[in-house]
Amino acid sequence: MKILVIGSGGREHAIAWKLAQSTKITQVYVAPGNGGTSNSNNIKNIPITNIDELANFAEEENINITIVGPEAPLAEGIVDKFQNRDLRIFGPTKSAARLESSKKFAKDFMSRHGIPTAKYSTFSKTEEALSYLRKEGAPIVIKADGLASGKGVVVASTIKEAEDAVIEMLDIKKLDKIIIEECLTGEEASFIVMSDGINIMPLATSQDHKRLKDGDNGPNTGGMGAYSPASIVTPDLHNRIMKEIIIPTIQGMAKDGIPFMGFLYAGVMISPGSDAERSIKTLEFNCRLGDPETQPIMMRMKSDFVEIIDNALHGTLDKTEIIWDRRVALGVVLAADNYPDNPITDDTINGIPNEKEDCVVFHAATKISDGKYKTDGGRILCVTTLGDSVRIAREKAYKTISNIHFNGMQYRSDIGWRSLK
Repeated sequence: MKILVIGSGGREHAIAWKLAQSTKITQVYVAPGNGGTSNSNNIKNIPITNIDELANFAEEENINITIVGPEAPLAEGIVDKFQNRDLRIFGPTKSAARLESSKKFAKDFMSRHGIPTAKYSTFSKTEEALSYLRKEGAPIVIKADGLASGKGVVVASTIKEAEDAVIEMLDIKKLDKIIIEECLTGEEASFIVMSDGINIMPLATSQDHKRLKDGDNGPNTGGMGAYSPASIVTPDLHNRIMKEIIIPTIQGMAKDGIPFMGFLYAGVMISPGSDAERSIKTLEFNCRLGDPETQPIMMRMKSDFVEIIDNALHGTLDKTEIIWDRRVALGVVLAADNYPDNPITDDTINGIPNEKEDCVVFHAATKISDGKYKTDGGRILCVTTLGDSVRIAREKAYKTISNIHFNGMQYRSDIGWRSLK
């Protein structure tokens, strides 16, 4: 089989890496890929980003399955275009992808179908938004309505910070709409499933670290590290998340005439207390695998990923089982100098180790220039390890990182801290 993976980040490297392990695979293409995917067995980069050209490539090369990594092509309707040409592709249609591409659509959908989420209001006029802020008080959350690469959320601890965020989004960036919602407290977990439109297959749980600095301080980022499984998600909470959030979402989309096929990611806020006392609320939906959650999840997956995707496309996820490595996987993101604002690029990366059974360095924003790996964006690498506990996996990751270097390299030193606490 030939498979095409759309995207260029660490998530796509991890997806391609896992697919390439299948005995069913003859070639994995990644479009456009990165420095890591250009230098792997059975994986080849394709310098194409245009959707029509990607469809042409899939037709000409007899691609058996296409998997979409990032959100932007989904929002642009890549799945619809491929399906119209009878090309097999795993991901939600443009209409279904509105669960991620429009915060307003997602919040209205959750409200309509009784899916627990934070209290919210939608605004397109600055003065109305500012008036609402002053009435509600801080802390409060301001979200861009559309896609923002994981950085369109401001958790404002003061009214001044909230007002600045509103003015930035509506007056400076000229966004059509913003969402203002109550600030939930607790611990966040990433709950990702696969759906064939009817059946649902939960993936291993994980926990992301969105803030730039240790202790969950600093600005929001696309994610600075993750580990799996998430210790906060007990079996009881797992069942509740499925029952109260995931199943109503897949059934609600089908009821609304927009069946959802693909990866569905629910960011879930879990309140403090015992399992019986905890509330669970949906922070957001993503219509694809998370990054950097995918890297630890793929490290733990022992089943054939190609077979799982193929079953999903045939509508037979109910006949599928995924076997997970019992060990913990933990990934630490190495980011460029001045990330997330205006990352410095084109620095040489030294010390990347060869892949081992319990340690893989997944590339994200990298390229090969003059025979060397160079930085090419914000989040550069994700050092991902397996260990018998969070502590052991973390020790392996940071020992590996101690040998890697590029100018201005920054990373969090506390990935997995909530589990260890």
